Amino acid sequence: MPLREIELTPEEEKTLAGFGFLTRKPLLLLLNLAEGQLPPAVEAARPHVGLVALQGKLEMDIAQLPAEDVELFMAEYGIEELGLKRVISLSYDLLGQQSFFTVGEDEVRAWTVNRGATALEAAGAIHTDLMKGFIRAEVVTYADLVGLGGLAEARHKGKLRLEGKEYIVQDGEIVHIRFNL
Repeated sequence: MPLREIELTPEEEKTLAGFGFLTRKPLLLLLNLAEGQLPPAVEAARPHVGLVALQGKLEMDIAQLPAEDVELFMAEYGIEELGLKRVISLSYDLLGQQSFFTVGEDEVRAWTVNRGATALEAAGAIHTDLMKGFIRAEVVTYADLVGLGGLAEARHKGKLRLEGKEYIVQDGEIVHIRFNL
Protein backbone atom coordinates (compact mmCIF):
# COMPACT_ATOMS: atom_id res chain seq x y z
CA MET A 1 0.00 0.00 0.00
CA PRO A 2 1.46 3.41 -0.97
CA LEU A 3 2.19 5.82 1.88
CA ARG A 4 -0.13 8.42 0.28
CA GLU A 5 -3.11 6.21 1.23
CA ILE A 6 -2.19 5.93 4.91
CA GLU A 7 -3.67 8.46 7.33
CA LEU A 8 -0.91 9.77 9.57
CA THR A 9 -0.95 11.90 12.69
CA PRO A 10 0.78 15.30 12.45
CA GLU A 11 3.68 13.88 14.49
CA GLU A 12 4.07 10.93 12.08
CA GLU A 13 3.91 13.37 9.12
CA LYS A 14 6.71 15.39 10.66
CA THR A 15 8.83 12.27 11.18
CA LEU A 16 8.42 11.13 7.55
CA ALA A 17 8.81 14.61 6.01
CA GLY A 18 12.59 14.47 5.86
CA PHE A 19 12.69 11.20 3.91
CA GLY A 20 10.93 12.39 0.72
CA PHE A 21 9.27 9.03 0.01
CA LEU A 22 7.98 8.93 -3.56
CA THR A 23 4.90 6.94 -2.54
CA ARG A 24 3.95 9.74 -0.13
CA LYS A 25 3.58 12.22 -3.01
CA PRO A 26 0.31 12.72 -4.93
CA LEU A 27 -0.02 10.71 -8.13
CA LEU A 28 -1.38 12.00 -11.44
CA LEU A 29 -2.20 9.38 -14.08
CA LEU A 30 -2.58 10.45 -17.71
CA LEU A 31 -4.20 8.04 -20.14
CA ASN A 32 -3.49 8.62 -23.82
CA LEU A 33 -6.49 7.21 -25.69
CA ALA A 34 -7.01 6.64 -29.37
CA GLU A 35 -9.69 8.69 -31.11
CA GLY A 36 -13.11 7.44 -30.01
CA GLN A 37 -11.64 5.05 -27.42
CA LEU A 38 -13.39 5.07 -24.05
CA PRO A 39 -11.30 5.19 -20.87
CA PRO A 40 -11.08 1.85 -19.03
CA ALA A 41 -13.22 1.30 -15.96
CA VAL A 42 -11.19 2.52 -12.99
CA GLU A 43 -11.70 1.43 -9.42
CA ALA A 44 -13.15 3.85 -6.88
CA ALA A 45 -11.24 7.08 -6.31
CA ARG A 46 -8.13 6.69 -4.21
CA PRO A 47 -6.79 9.40 -1.93
CA HIS A 48 -4.25 11.76 -3.50
CA VAL A 49 -4.57 10.15 -6.94
CA GLY A 50 -5.87 11.98 -10.01
CA LEU A 51 -6.73 10.57 -13.41
CA VAL A 52 -7.04 12.40 -16.73
CA ALA A 53 -8.01 10.53 -19.88
CA LEU A 54 -7.25 12.43 -23.07
CA GLN A 55 -6.91 11.78 -26.76
CA GLY A 56 -3.33 12.89 -27.38
CA LYS A 57 -3.41 13.01 -31.18
CA LEU A 58 -6.71 14.89 -31.23
CA GLU A 59 -5.47 17.33 -28.56
CA MET A 60 -2.32 17.92 -30.63
CA ASP A 61 -4.43 18.65 -33.72
CA ILE A 62 -6.56 21.11 -31.72
CA ALA A 63 -3.45 22.88 -30.40
CA GLN A 64 -2.31 23.55 -33.97
CA LEU A 65 -5.61 25.10 -35.08
CA PRO A 66 -6.21 28.85 -35.35
CA ALA A 67 -7.95 30.21 -32.23
CA GLU A 68 -11.22 30.88 -34.08
CA ASP A 69 -11.55 27.20 -35.13
CA VAL A 70 -10.85 25.61 -31.75
CA GLU A 71 -14.37 25.92 -30.29
CA LEU A 72 -16.00 24.55 -33.44
CA PHE A 73 -13.57 21.62 -33.54
CA MET A 74 -14.10 20.87 -29.83
CA ALA A 75 -17.90 20.94 -30.26
CA GLU A 76 -17.66 18.61 -33.26
CA TYR A 77 -15.75 16.02 -31.21
CA GLY A 78 -17.74 16.55 -27.99
CA ILE A 79 -14.76 17.90 -26.03
CA GLU A 80 -15.87 20.22 -23.23
CA GLU A 81 -12.44 21.10 -21.83
CA LEU A 82 -8.96 20.73 -23.28
CA GLY A 83 -6.70 18.15 -21.66
CA LEU A 84 -3.99 20.67 -20.79
CA LYS A 85 -6.43 22.70 -18.70
CA ARG A 86 -7.66 19.55 -16.91
CA VAL A 87 -4.09 18.41 -16.19
CA ILE A 88 -3.10 21.80 -14.77
CA SER A 89 -6.26 22.09 -12.68
CA LEU A 90 -5.94 18.57 -11.27
CA SER A 91 -2.22 19.12 -10.57
CA TYR A 92 -3.00 22.22 -8.53
CA ASP A 93 -5.74 20.33 -6.66
CA LEU A 94 -3.49 17.36 -5.87
CA LEU A 95 -0.72 19.64 -4.62
CA GLY A 96 -3.09 21.87 -2.62
CA GLN A 97 -2.00 24.96 -4.56
CA GLN A 98 -3.79 28.00 -5.94
CA SER A 99 -2.85 31.13 -7.87
CA PHE A 100 -3.36 34.80 -7.23
CA PHE A 101 -2.36 37.69 -9.46
CA THR A 102 -0.64 41.04 -9.22
CA VAL A 103 -1.51 43.64 -11.83
CA GLY A 104 0.70 46.53 -12.85
CA GLU A 105 0.52 49.06 -15.65
CA ASP A 106 2.67 46.96 -17.96
CA GLU A 107 2.43 43.39 -16.63
CA VAL A 108 0.30 40.80 -14.91
CA ARG A 109 2.01 38.14 -12.80
CA ALA A 110 0.64 34.91 -11.36
CA TRP A 111 1.90 33.70 -8.00
CA THR A 112 1.38 30.24 -6.51
CA VAL A 113 0.64 29.69 -2.82
CA ASN A 114 -0.79 26.87 -0.74
CA ARG A 115 -4.57 26.75 -0.63
CA GLY A 116 -5.69 28.59 2.50
CA ALA A 117 -2.71 30.98 2.48
CA THR A 118 -3.16 34.29 4.27
CA ALA A 119 -2.55 37.70 2.71
CA LEU A 120 0.71 37.87 4.68
CA GLU A 121 1.89 34.57 3.19
CA ALA A 122 0.87 35.77 -0.28
CA ALA A 123 2.96 38.92 0.26
CA GLY A 124 5.90 36.70 1.20
CA ALA A 125 5.49 34.70 -2.02
CA ILE A 126 6.06 37.92 -3.96
CA HIS A 127 8.99 39.18 -1.88
CA THR A 128 10.09 38.82 1.75
CA ASP A 129 10.28 42.63 2.11
CA LEU A 130 6.55 42.84 1.35
CA MET A 131 5.92 40.36 4.14
CA LYS A 132 8.12 42.27 6.62
CA GLY A 133 6.50 45.64 5.92
CA PHE A 134 2.94 44.39 5.28
CA ILE A 135 0.22 46.94 6.04
CA ARG A 136 -2.84 45.80 4.08
CA ALA A 137 -3.81 43.91 0.94
CA GLU A 138 -6.05 45.45 -1.69
CA VAL A 139 -8.12 42.60 -3.16
CA VAL A 140 -10.51 42.38 -6.10
CA THR A 141 -11.99 39.37 -7.87
CA TYR A 142 -11.06 38.67 -11.47
CA ALA A 143 -14.70 38.97 -12.57
CA ASP A 144 -15.02 42.43 -10.98
CA LEU A 145 -11.70 43.62 -12.43
CA VAL A 146 -12.59 42.56 -15.98
CA GLY A 147 -16.25 43.55 -15.70
CA LEU A 148 -15.41 47.06 -14.52
CA GLY A 149 -12.43 47.56 -16.83
CA GLY A 150 -9.53 47.94 -14.42
CA LEU A 151 -8.28 48.64 -10.90
CA ALA A 152 -9.22 52.33 -10.93
CA GLU A 153 -12.82 51.53 -11.85
CA ALA A 154 -12.97 48.71 -9.29
CA ARG A 155 -11.72 51.11 -6.62
CA HIS A 156 -14.23 53.78 -7.71
CA LYS A 157 -17.15 51.30 -7.58
CA GLY A 158 -16.11 49.97 -4.16
CA LYS A 159 -15.14 46.50 -5.40
CA LEU A 160 -11.50 46.81 -4.28
CA ARG A 161 -11.46 45.63 -0.66
CA LEU A 162 -8.83 46.29 2.01
CA GLU A 163 -7.91 43.10 3.87
CA GLY A 164 -5.60 42.40 6.81
CA LYS A 165 -2.83 39.88 7.48
CA GLU A 166 -5.21 37.02 8.33
CA TYR A 167 -7.33 37.31 5.18
CA ILE A 168 -7.44 33.98 3.29
CA VAL A 169 -6.53 34.64 -0.34
CA GLN A 170 -8.92 33.00 -2.81
CA ASP A 171 -7.92 31.32 -6.06
CA GLY A 172 -7.72 33.76 -8.97
CA GLU A 173 -7.98 36.98 -6.96
CA ILE A 174 -6.00 40.08 -7.84
CA VAL A 175 -3.97 41.23 -4.82
CA HIS A 176 -2.01 44.46 -4.38
CA ILE A 177 0.13 44.62 -1.23
CA ARG A 178 0.50 47.87 0.68
CA PHE A 179 3.73 47.89 2.66
CA ASN A 180 6.21 50.16 4.37
CA LEU A 181 9.80 49.43 5.35
